[in-house]
Amino acid sequence: MSNYDLNFIGHLCIDETILDDGSRAKTFGGAALYGAVAAAALGKSVVVELKLAAAEVEAAEFMRSKGIDVSEIPADETTQVEVSHPDGNIDHRKIITTGFAGNFAIGQVKCISARHVHLAGCNDHEFPLDFVKDVRRMCDSLSVDMQCFVRNNDPDTGEITFADDADKQQIISLMDKVKLDIAEAQLLCGTDDLDQAAKIVQSWGCAEVMITCADGVFVRNSEQTCFEKFTNTGLAGRTGRGDTTFGTYLAARVDNDPGSALKYAAALVSMKMETPGPFAGTLDDVMARIAEAYSD
Repeated sequence: MSNYDLNFIGHLCIDETILDDGSRAKTFGGAALYGAVAAAALGKSVVVELKLAAAEVEAAEFMRSKGIDVSEIPADETTQVEVSHPDGNIDHRKIITTGFAGNFAIGQVKCISARHVHLAGCNDHEFPLDFVKDVRRMCDSLSVDMQCFVRNNDPDTGEITFADDADKQQIISLMDKVKLDIAEAQLLCGTDDLDQAAKIVQSWGCAEVMITCADGVFVRNSEQTCFEKFTNTGLAGRTGRGDTTFGTYLAARVDNDPGSALKYAAALVSMKMETPGPFAGTLDDVMARIAEAYSD
């Protein structure tokens, strides 16, 4: 029997976002944190296997305060990034890594028992292919965010550039669910048509595919396709959009079909994008947004 609904494996990340007015917002972030906080807000049992420096006691306690169990993986330093949108397009990001906790080895993680495990990485140095294969053998259900493989971290400048990944089909074939954004879909699949890109990803062996874009979020699985628009009134909390969307979706999918789960994801992340940092609301807030903006 699984001990948790969801296990998120990844780095803690200190996000420093440069806003449109030139001001900076510094928050705890990273795909594992954003996704886990969202999943816990839906009332699911969540554990994170989180890589971070020992000094980040506050971040670990923040997650525990949200009802998340934290298994800490020691690192010499915590991952830190600076994020900006130089051309004003929220799907075009300049990301500079200013600190990095290092990649994962299978001996570092426990693969704590959960109904579903999510590899919640931020760049191409976190999850080597052999590590992914080992985790696949240790869990019943697995997903990944493809940003883990297309974001190439320059070891000298720290700047993230984006490139296709030669192992993409093999990685995706190991997954039960996969998430990517529209820019990653164009890069990996050669198209920014949401449905066509999702079909291509499915042809590589993963049945359930999520793609986020500026307007909303799309899901295709073997039974249905669905799209929900974002309803946010601001973009101060744009950083962590995809991580939050997918974390919410994974939590909602425990008890819901893809279409219903997507409403939870779109509603929650729309509220999250209005304020920097992880989602700070409640399940009641999510239900109210669904009733207001996502009723059939």
